Amino acid sequence: MDIYIFRHGQSTYNVLGKTQGHTNDSKLTDAGKAQAIEVGKKLAGRGIEVIFTSPLVRAMETAKLANQTLNAKIITDERFIEVDIGDAEGLHFTEIMARYGDFYKKWREDETELDISYPNGETKRQVRTRVFDGLNDHILNDGYKAFAVSGHGIILTQTLLALGVKDAKVGNGDIIHLVFQNDKLKFKEFI
Repeated sequence: MDIYIFRHGQSTYNVLGKTQGHTNDSKLTDAGKAQAIEVGKKLAGRGIEVIFTSPLVRAMETAKLANQTLNAKIITDERFIEVDIGDAEGLHFTEIMARYGDFYKKWREDETELDISYPNGETKRQVRTRVFDGLNDHILNDGYKAFAVSGHGIILTQTLLALGVKDAKVGNGDIIHLVFQNDKLKFKEFI
């Protein structure tokens, strides 16, 4: 089984330097729309039967634009939503540095620290748990040979880190390819 997880295209908040998390008023820019269309082109011919998408607008827009080429079913799945960053939602980078500077650096740079969160937010461990619950559910119960997930940066990075891929930096429109074989989920490649 082949699983493709892609990050949404560039969003208005990405351009403004604001954190997004569960914030849902950030939409794709023109560049982000082009990235989403490119995702579809890169995944064409790979047999994708369904795209599971985060319910946030930027991920749903990306799924729909990518799907212009793929022509798959699109199903919303809350388990692939971006990390809840609590009190840091919607703040500009400079505001985050002023309020949470040392914490922000630890959150961004320490790949081994899974149990920290912004005030009233979600930990990386919680993100990993729900993402892998979602992936395993679809892998074991749906019967698809190939599916995709339209998600967010934290979804891709935490998936990669959990699968042993170090230095897991991902940009807008990036795609990772996983395979499930011999009862094990493995990273195959960046596309």
